[in-house]
Amino acid sequence: MPSIVTNYKCPACTGPLHFAGQTGKLECDYCGSVFEVAEIEGLQAKDEAKAEAAFQQQQQQQQQQQQSAEEQGWDFSGGSGQWEPGMNVYNCPSCGAELICDPTTAATSCPYCGNAAIVPGQLGGALKPDFILPFRLDKAAAVAALARHYQGKKLLPKLFAEQNHIEQVQGVYVPFWLFDGAADADVVFEATRSFTRREGKYEVTTTEHYNVRRAGSLRFEKVPVDASSRMPDDHMDSIEPFDYAGLLPFSTAYLPGFLADRYDLSAEDCSARADARCQATTLQTIRNTVSGYDTCYPVQQNVRLHRGKAHYALLPVWLLNTKWNGGNYLFAMNGQTGKLIGDLPLDKKRYWLRFAAIAAPIAAARGAFLLLR
Repeated sequence: MPSIVTNYKCPACTGPLHFAGQTGKLECDYCGSVFEVAEIEGLQAKDEAKAEAAFQQQQQQQQQQQQSAEEQGWDFSGGSGQWEPGMNVYNCPSCGAELICDPTTAATSCPYCGNAAIVPGQLGGALKPDFILPFRLDKAAAVAALARHYQGKKLLPKLFAEQNHIEQVQGVYVPFWLFDGAADADVVFEATRSFTRREGKYEVTTTEHYNVRRAGSLRFEKVPVDASSRMPDDHMDSIEPFDYAGLLPFSTAYLPGFLADRYDLSAEDCSARADARCQATTLQTIRNTVSGYDTCYPVQQNVRLHRGKAHYALLPVWLLNTKWNGGNYLFAMNGQTGKLIGDLPLDKKRYWLRFAAIAAPIAAARGAFLLLR
């Protein structure tokens, strides 16, 4: 049975609202009205209560209909009335259309009326994020960044750039776990320092060997690890860092105009990656305190990690996933800072033509040199 979602409609004209990162306010796509987040939050609380009441009423009606049918002797066991297993079905409160979503979808938009749809229960209760980092850069900035990313790529297939549907880039709030903690480290390094002096007609090099020991403690705050199994970890790591100065208490009012997923990897699932990042940072920080030597290698290292609080947050990412000649290429851009990472295909024909253009003159010059010998 379809469930009911809530959405954000303009109080002035009932058109769809979207959150504008540059102004920090909700704007109407139709009449241009602008609203403060707190103002829409108050209205949304009433809509959510109505949606919950309608959902309960819908459940009761279906149970009554099923009971009545059974009393009349009908058997509906042959038809499940369900969509593909693993998918959830919701009703758009604006136009009544059915929305088919992944189990982790928390915010989407209705393809019929364009209204943002917030899925109940996905971001509430125990699933409610602690923080949200609102988008600062809009879609135009993401499209421009991707266009610049293509510039100067002479081996990029021409058709890829032309047919890459760059306008289909989507803003997604990606779930992250932010880990606090601390580390104690005790590391012994083997270091050397060399001197060269002249003794008559000889050069004598003296190498001094040292054991260098460093110990210390390091605290960590909000180490990010993406909590979605669908997001490539290397892409999410590459668009860091996020500026946590803009981190706000979570509110669904920042979601309209964007997609959002809830986590499907728990804090425990992600803790090993957080530990690895903390350990690597600790060792590098300790290594950076050793200077004045020609070589320096760790021979003993002991790092003790102390886990702290794990925060659940939604962070802004612009995404474009495209296919080309059977390959998948993903572009991801930090929705706050604009840092971008993307995979690009190689035009093999152009590559070999360029290689031949460079190799032919070199081969000709070498042949001429051999003839002159």
